[in-house]
Parts: sequence; C-alpha cells; structure tokens
Amino acid sequence: MNEHTCTMLLAGKNATIDGSTIVCREEDYGDAFDPQKFVYLTPNQQPHHYESKGSKFKIELPVARYGYTSTPDADDSAGVFGAGGINTANVSMTATETITSNPRIRAIDPYNTEDGIGEEDYLTLVLPYISSAREGVQRLGKLLEQHGTYEANAIAFGDQQEVWYFETIGGHQWAAVRVPDDSYVIAPNRLNIADFDFDSPDTMCSPQLQELIDDHQLNPGRHGYNFRLIFGSATNQDRVYNNPRAWYVQSQLGGGRAISKPTDYDLPFACVPDNKLTVEVIKQVMSSHYNGTSYDPYQQEAGHPALFRSIALNRNLELHILQIRNGVDKKIAGVHWLAFGPNTFNALVPFYANVNDTPAAYRDTKAQYTPDNMYWLVHTLAALGDRDYRRAQPLAEQCSEDVLALTRQLQVKTDKTISSDNCQAELTAVNQQMASIAMQKLTDLLGKFVAQAFHDERLQF
Repeated sequence: MNEHTCTMLLAGKNATIDGSTIVCREEDYGDAFDPQKFVYLTPNQQPHHYESKGSKFKIELPVARYGYTSTPDADDSAGVFGAGGINTANVSMTATETITSNPRIRAIDPYNTEDGIGEEDYLTLVLPYISSAREGVQRLGKLLEQHGTYEANAIAFGDQQEVWYFETIGGHQWAAVRVPDDSYVIAPNRLNIADFDFDSPDTMCSPQLQELIDDHQLNPGRHGYNFRLIFGSATNQDRVYNNPRAWYVQSQLGGGRAISKPTDYDLPFACVPDNKLTVEVIKQVMSSHYNGTSYDPYQQEAGHPALFRSIALNRNLELHILQIRNGVDKKIAGVHWLAFGPNTFNALVPFYANVNDTPAAYRDTKAQYTPDNMYWLVHTLAALGDRDYRRAQPLAEQCSEDVLALTRQLQVKTDKTISSDNCQAELTAVNQQMASIAMQKLTDLLGKFVAQAFHDERLQF
C-alpha cells in the first residue's frame, strides 16, 4: 500500500472539546479499488507464528494480551494491513502513513528489503501487546532496531493521557514525539518531526541516533536538531503534494504561521488550535479539498489538473478517528469512528471498540463489487456525486450530518445506560444499530443521486 498516500491528524487531550485523545488517519490507495473491512480480533485469533507477505520476515509472537478492532484489506493476499484500531486496554494505533527521507540517511542506514517489516505488519505485531501509547512506541522501536524496515512510514499511538507520533528513519533508526496536550498535528506524506530535543521526556528514539547524526555530519542546521531538515525531503513534489495539506488544515484550525503559503516547507509541526476540536471539525478538514479557495479542484475548469494534492480524493479507502475518552467508564472509553470510501460522500459512525464482533455491512466486504456493504455503497455514491458535485454536495452534507446526529443519539443513550455484566454484547448490538442507520441513510442518498441523474439523461423526448 506504499503509494505516498494518507494524511494523519492527532490531538492531545486538552486540544479537544471533551478531553479525549485523537489518533486519526485518512487511508488512501493508488488509482484502483482496495476494498476494506472492519473487524474485531480476539486474543485467540491473533497469530502465534507470523510471516510477512511483502518480505521474508518471520517471528514467533507471544500470547496476545488484548483483543482489538482494525480495518484490514478485504483481500489479504498481499498482507493484513490492519491500518488502525483500538485494543481492550484503550490504546489506539494507526499504521501507517507513507513519509519521505533523503539520500543522505538512506546511504548510511539503508532499507532492509530482504526481511524487514513494513505497513502490512505493524498493527498485528504491536497493538495486541501494549497497555499504553508509550509502550507502543517502545515495542515498535525495538522491532525496527532488530529487524529493520523496507520503507519510510509514520505511525501514531494514543491512550487516555498521551498521543505519540512515530517516524521511521532509514532502515533501522526511528524517532517519536509526544504531541503536546494542548496541540494538534497535521501530517502529510513527508517526514514531519521538526525540532527534536534528545534530553526531553517527551521524545524517544533509537539509541545511537544522535551519535549517527554527529558522526556522519548529517545536520545542516546551525542550531539544535531539526529532523525535517536532517532526514526529510524538500522536493518540488513536496511543494505540491505534501506542504499544501498542512497549510490548509492549519489555516482552518489555527496555530500555524500568520503568513504562509501552500508551498511552504517549514510549517509548524504541532499547533494550538483556535478552538477546541470536535469530531465533526476533524471530519470536515479530513474531507477537505481546499474548499473556499481557488485551489479547489471543483473550481477548476473541466480537464484542468488540480494544482495541489488535497486530503479528500477518489482514492480514499477509509477514515478512522480513534478516540480515547476521559470522564466515562473505561469499558466505553474507546470509540472507533469509521467512514469507508471517498470522504466527500461518506458518513462517520461512532462504533464502540470494546465489542465481540462488528456489523456485517462493514465486516463482510467483498473484493468484487456488491452494493450491500458500506465500502462499495460509498464508492457508488462518489462515482455519481462527483459528476455533478454542485448539486450533490448539499445532499451529501445533509446525509452525513443526519447520520452523525442519529448515531450520536444512540451513543449518548448507551453511555448512560450500559451495564457492566454483559457490556461487550450490548455494545456490539448498539454498533449494529448504528451501522443500520448509516446504511439506510446512505442508500436513501444513492436514490436521490439516481433520481437526479435520471432527469438529466440525454435520451429524452
């Protein structure tokens, strides 16, 4: 899935309206379908002997400590690609976002293309075994030091107190930064960590990283250690593909540089938002395509290419917003918000993570087209809606808001009435109700799109 895709947004507990931590990622693919499914894996379903399909990596895994949600590929012939999930210890993890590096570090610490680990492996190797975000950083870091990786990726972890952003550097080196509690991070497909303090309790890295930088004269900066400058790229591709996404989200949420351009390389890593973040606002920016600017592809003349790569694309696979809540019972703290398909035409649903199964419409995605599951339903909506976006947009926005309102009503009620005796079964049933609401509302939206298209058909008399 390493196609220079995905966008990540993270938020500390004091940056959100309700004190939740947020680990969010838009998962994308190339110009092809890659059906996704939503599953819950029990500890007994976790493999003991694990083999990668993208490399010759093999490992004997310990007994899993926790069950977890995830959104793997429907076709696992190329690997699991668990993407993101929450375990029963209320730890979230997203893996991965493709990032960049430069030839200097790759020459010194080359990728392990023989038997290294990568995106297909990370969630399976880490999430069932960790009880905190810090433990996630430490476990993944040790795996990378020992086995190496064949690609450059970013990963993130969250628990009730902390959010950590993690980047691979070269084949075996890595670094991680704790997101400040009052801040958010928007991370496009580049190396994003900027200033790094090796002595801070809010950073972690591979043991020899500072020595490697100094011994090989990798630091072009005059002061401190700016990892984006030391390890990252600054290419023309970054100017049009990566930097504008960070610029747009920072312009919407606040905390960025007062004067900046979409092509700027040195935008801040972490920002304090102007207002506390809500799930709805996060969904809005993760569905953005430079709305309200001249860079919006829908404002371009037909046939003209987009100037910049936007977050919302036809190749959006799924959006997960992994929320770990405070101030509620731990049994209901983890919420795996999920929307399949292109973000301009989908709807976000707040699925409880502490369950024993997932709804069939999200779980049983087929590799071939079948409109009775959410992945293919949303792609159908996008195929029709994109052709007449001006008329489709208000209908899609209203549908998305209706789904959010109705499923949130169920969430509010469930938060107040859930029992502790049979919690997982009850939450599983509530998730099914939420899925049914989303399927019905989006099916109704499809009917409206078909009606519009029918009346516009050229073959009339």
